[in-house]
Parts: sequence; structure tokens; C-alpha cells
Amino acid sequence: MLKPGLPKLIATDLDGTLVRSDDTVSAYTHEVLDRVRAAGIRIVAATGRGPRLTSLTRNDIRVADYLVLAQGGWVLDQAESRYLRQARLPGWALADVLARLESVAGPLSVMFEALEHDDAPLWGDYDPTWRYPVTVESRTRTECLSGDVIKAFARSFQHHVDELLDFARRVVPPEVATVTQAGLDYVEICPAQVDKGTGLAVVAEAVGVDPEDVLVFGDMPNDLPMFGWAGWGRVAVANAHPELKAAADEVTLTNDQDGVAVFLDRLLSR
Repeated sequence: MLKPGLPKLIATDLDGTLVRSDDTVSAYTHEVLDRVRAAGIRIVAATGRGPRLTSLTRNDIRVADYLVLAQGGWVLDQAESRYLRQARLPGWALADVLARLESVAGPLSVMFEALEHDDAPLWGDYDPTWRYPVTVESRTRTECLSGDVIKAFARSFQHHVDELLDFARRVVPPEVATVTQAGLDYVEICPAQVDKGTGLAVVAEAVGVDPEDVLVFGDMPNDLPMFGWAGWGRVAVANAHPELKAAADEVTLTNDQDGVAVFLDRLLSR
């Protein structure tokens, strides 16, 4: 159940939630977010996008006070232009995760995100089905695992991503790495204790907001940790994954129907 009144902080996923299928954010959504911020409510982007996509993220949610990036591993304070969190996954831990996964799922195609500068390339196995424009620098797995990374994307060509995630949840110890999926046909492998909930907790501590005063929006299993963490309300878009809908207090319209903005518009007017 949503609480009465207004939340003190609103966090929203981007791709599939705030951002439409054509990779744009409507003028209406920007206008509603401006009014939310003018009402004194803090706005946070909580996304799987890594720091290499910071400029794109800023363009999609212009009034955000903080950016929770890389599934919660990197937290950027926009006003201070400084990171409050920069988590990386050691190569040895990632090697262990991939060995465990391939022992149950068979060979995987893997891309590694290691660099943080704008438009940095990914490393590893280029996949022509990758949904977004990207440069992939061909490197052997051994080379990619020689240092630490921000996260990795693992794809099976034999198993659906939900099945691969089930495998990962069973065989990857949480103290080694965090596994999730964000709708890209890849399981994402992040540092241990890194998820959108722990990323938002960094923001909440910085601004002095209780989780019980936070409203969140999302669409995929990678949003489940912040749904479990936020206490004011949890809203899924109508196009959301069944797991997220099951965890939601309410379901709004789809991302293509500006569901987040429609919900916030009604919230402000009540």
C-alpha cells in the first residue's frame, strides 16, 4: 500500500521504465519530473547503465540529484560532481562465477565492462544481437580477467535469460558476486553486496532520508532489491517482468505510455 502524502525521495529505473522503446524520454515526462523536483522531492536515477553512459543518463533524467549506476555499484552526487561509491569486481571472483555458471549452463558469451569514461568500449565477445550501439574491444577472457571490472554480461545461447538467472542464483554465493538480469538477454555479474537497494542506501544516508520515505519505479528483476528496500511505495510499469509485478504495490501504464509520469502527475495532484 502506498502511504498518504508525498514521498521525500523518488528513484526510478530508466530503460524499460522511464525511457520509451524508441530510447527517448517524452517532453511530458521531463515536465512532470520538473514539477516533482520543484515540490522539494529528491529524484534519483537507479539504472544498470555503467558510468561510461553517464552523459546519456543525465540527458534522460535531467533533474536527478544522484545517479545510481552499474546496478548500484557506482553512486554519483551530481551537485558535488563526485562519486560516493565506486565498486569493482576482482578478476578472480568473476572467473569463479563464470566457472560455476558454465558448469551448469554450458559455454557462455561474455562481455566485460571495465572502463568508466564516457562511451568507453566493452571488452570480450561481440554479440550482434546487443540492443544498443556499443563498441566491443576484442580481448581474450584471460586478458579481461587479469584485473578488476565494474561488471560483466554473460549470455547463454542454449538457455533463456530467466533460466540462466535461476542457475546463477543457485550456484553463485552472494559473498562472491551479485547476479541479476535487466532485460538484455544477459545475466549481469556485479560485485558482492552491489544492487540498486544498496546503491540507494548510500544516497539515503547522504541526504538523511529514511527508506520508509522512498518511492521507486521499475520493470525488471534487477529492480527487485530496491523494491525490497523502499518503504513508501513500489510501482511497476505495465510492461514489467512478472517477478517485479508480484513485488509491486501498484502497476502503472507502460513505459511507452509514460507510466511513471502519469503516476507522478496524479500523485502531485492528490
